[in-house]
Amino acid sequence: MWSIPRDELATRLPGSPLLVIMHGYGSHEADLISLAPYLPGTIVCASLRAPLIAPAPIQNGFAWFQIGEPGNPEPAGVDAAARGVLAWLDGLETAYGAPAAVSILGFSQGGAMALQLVRHAPERFASSVNLSGFVISGDAPADTALETLRPRVFWGRDERDPVIPPSAVARTATWLETHAEVDARLYPGAGHGIVGDEITAVREFLDQTLLVAAEV
Repeated sequence: MWSIPRDELATRLPGSPLLVIMHGYGSHEADLISLAPYLPGTIVCASLRAPLIAPAPIQNGFAWFQIGEPGNPEPAGVDAAARGVLAWLDGLETAYGAPAAVSILGFSQGGAMALQLVRHAPERFASSVNLSGFVISGDAPADTALETLRPRVFWGRDERDPVIPPSAVARTATWLETHAEVDARLYPGAGHGIVGDEITAVREFLDQTLLVAAEV
């Protein structure tokens, strides 16, 4: 789903800043596109549907990868999903032309995807927003390069998130410390969700990263 009419993509997408949005487990592409009005007005938002159908009892929901051990999924499935998003970006640029800059935003499983995409192709993204998500265990293709590149990452969460295991939080904190320039913020009371103050901070973060990159 897009934040602009599809018939305007050909004229507005080339040269515009693009934010790719990825929903959480069991949700769908119509969920987080609702954030678009609260983000910088000059960006184009694309909310993607994850490739897997979430199993019962979830209805009409999708997943980026199989959960497996909570907070510690098999990397192969996450890598496959990341390659799929990169291929979608390639097709988008072929069809419409290249955006001025691209950032990624994901919630929960989508947050894990937002970090995994940077671990595959850091040169393609101005910044990454990880909301209530985590980093996948194991190595990824660009991990060594990221120790030098240190891309901008926003990490928002509730310290008492009931869904993401402490082991996954600790892994994420350690990885971000050595591989990114991270803006880490806590939002008490958010649970496993997104709150207004968090979106305000994300808007400011995108002003400072995506919009600045688009002007270069």
